Amino acid sequence: MSQSATVIATFSRRMRLRLASNEIVEARIKGKRLRPVCGDLVAAEPIADETDWLITGIEERRNALTRPNLRGQVEILASNIDLLVVVAAVAPAPDWFIVDRYLCAAEIMGVPGLVVFNKTDLLEAGSDLADPLETYVAIDYQVLHCSAHEQQGIDDLRAALHDRTTIIVGQSGVGKSSLINCLIPDARQKTSEISAKSREGKHTTVNSMMLDLPGGGYVIDSPGVRDYAPALRSATEVERGFREIHDRGHECRFHNCRHLQEPGCAVKLAVADDSISARRYESYKRALRLADDLTR
Repeated sequence: MSQSATVIATFSRRMRLRLASNEIVEARIKGKRLRPVCGDLVAAEPIADETDWLITGIEERRNALTRPNLRGQVEILASNIDLLVVVAAVAPAPDWFIVDRYLCAAEIMGVPGLVVFNKTDLLEAGSDLADPLETYVAIDYQVLHCSAHEQQGIDDLRAALHDRTTIIVGQSGVGKSSLINCLIPDARQKTSEISAKSREGKHTTVNSMMLDLPGGGYVIDSPGVRDYAPALRSATEVERGFREIHDRGHECRFHNCRHLQEPGCAVKLAVADDSISARRYESYKRALRLADDLTR
């Protein structure tokens, strides 16, 4: 008898599921076309005379975090997300263009984006990273300053994640796992358990995992990246991914303005008078070039 289940960990072609009863089971995938990801709701059934279950289908996704793969095809990283948290830190040096691209993905998915600036305990006297962060505050993104080492800002982060399915993303080394360990005291143990099991049989390295938040909600821990860009399908989608550009774009002379060289462009005027961040505008132009490349 088929049951609905949630994918809570992925190991290439093997999965770990949480059944409606909250029982955790191991699963294989039926056929080669199904590609479940963490967060997916799937149809699964027990395999006779085995402990494994078999995933037979994927329910329609509410949303999906995507990126283009090396062949220019859309790769889905996680699904059915309520909140995207992108972490930057004092070290490694923040790449704000990556932060912008993750926030672009959140806008396209239709979910809130939250910026966490971690490792504030490492800030040297006189250091000033306020300008990039104030840019996000000015366009109504929530920004939290945290130190996993000193447990600063963790209560605010916990409140933001309460009763939501959240994915935490960011560059390698920014402290995502440390933040999760602050939020979930036994997260390190759970992660080690999954990693150990992933070396058995046909398992491979864990790709992503969903952990229970004390008090309600779930957090998806994703591997750190050197770079990230969403899979963008059109210039319209790119504009929608940059909220301040999308809002100001309604004032442009032409309804299909790409905000590059067109006359009467309200976005370019806003960049010129600093109403729109020049760096965010550069991020928009880079995303637009990516969309053009992917749709050729």
